[in-house]
Amino acid sequence: MTDQLKDFGAAFKGFLNQMAAQAPAEEPVFLRVLRDHFGSDPAGLPIVGEDFASSDHPNVQIAIEDFLASEGCSAELVGVNGGPESAYRGVSLAGLITRHGNGLFGGSGPSPGPVQYVNIGLHDGKVLACVQCGLYLIRDAGARLALLMRGSAESYRPGLHLEVMAPERAAAEQFFARLRTAIRKRNVYRGQVISLTTDNFHNVHVRYHRLPQIEAGQIILPQGLLSRIERQTMGFAQHGAKLLAAGRHLKRGILLYGPPGTGKTLTAMYLASRMRDRTVLLLTGRGLGLIEQSCAMARLLQPAIVILEDVDLVAEERTRSTATCTALLFELLNQMDGLADDADILFLLTTNRPEILEPALASRPGRVDQAIEIPPPDAECRRRLFDLYGRGLDLRVTDLERFVARTEGVSAAFIRELVRKAALFAADEADGLVVTDRHLDEALHELVVDGGPLTKSLLGVRAAADGGA
Repeated sequence: MTDQLKDFGAAFKGFLNQMAAQAPAEEPVFLRVLRDHFGSDPAGLPIVGEDFASSDHPNVQIAIEDFLASEGCSAELVGVNGGPESAYRGVSLAGLITRHGNGLFGGSGPSPGPVQYVNIGLHDGKVLACVQCGLYLIRDAGARLALLMRGSAESYRPGLHLEVMAPERAAAEQFFARLRTAIRKRNVYRGQVISLTTDNFHNVHVRYHRLPQIEAGQIILPQGLLSRIERQTMGFAQHGAKLLAAGRHLKRGILLYGPPGTGKTLTAMYLASRMRDRTVLLLTGRGLGLIEQSCAMARLLQPAIVILEDVDLVAEERTRSTATCTALLFELLNQMDGLADDADILFLLTTNRPEILEPALASRPGRVDQAIEIPPPDAECRRRLFDLYGRGLDLRVTDLERFVARTEGVSAAFIRELVRKAALFAADEADGLVVTDRHLDEALHELVVDGGPLTKSLLGVRAAADGGA
């Protein structure tokens, strides 16, 4: 019975193939469209294709619109209904002009349809409508081009694919050269704070971030430390042209290290907010696997800052690392080494555990040029922190020095939480939001004693404060 079914299936398949072969071939609609556009048989014209990352979709769209807006240029945009097979292979210019048989069940090739668009979010809540699948019939000062634009949603192939048909291959290559120049010049990510992520189809997407406005007075560090950090970062940015003319390289790496909550992240955000002309790339979460793509974007959009928080997650000493971490570490080292000396890119790295960092990263000039410790606040810094976090409160503390002494060894994050919790205790009382010594005592007891070891660890409490409480 099984053999009989196989024989029947083979015979029926042969019958279908024979019927499909005998079906009359229908001239594709787009063959006629392109023949009319070029005035010749498009089957003999060269086609040049180029792939772009999905994240470049808005840049490509803007570049095409700039090209079409040039003097003497006009275009007609035609939508493409690719047919059932396009979902797997994607629409192509060659496929548009290929003759298809009607087939036993009426299958056909691509046909004109509505132009498909996708809305892509930009910075500040703006949205750009980008062509997802469409054919541009371009007349450029008498020359003719056909441009097919296909987004990743049109097939299982990730990224954005463009194809250009032209009477001469050189004309198609020239179009792509002009397109790449416009992408660099009009890039929507330049000067923004962004991070990269991927979807399930390995398309790279860009997320925008908004940095808070951080003033220098909000950075509470020991005397002279902030100036030292600014000189190594903002100083290079301000005097880049002079340094480059004198043969000094501009690429640099700064490592901020210290216990949790001491202000490493806040300092990094402050530096980024002060250098607004720079593109800032954040490497966090799933974006840690996109080091190569992030650094490529930094090179394209320089001057740039690459901020990698908790670098020990990917740069742990190789004798201790997993295979995944080692691969990411090698990628980070390769990217930092691969930058030209005149690349104006700042790598800003942070870690709570400098002792486990891979020596190849932390001990080689040209990768990390300077490692700067962000220590727990000393007594003077703790006074300034109480003043900073007490702003907006009615702070009636008669013996502030006692709390400065009792918080020895804590982080800035601990003092912020201490004042916030004291304000919460004060808010429960009928006489308004007046924070006194008693409220600070209650808050300190709850954080250090009742909070337990985990709370103390999260807020950066060290032995001195633990014992002093």
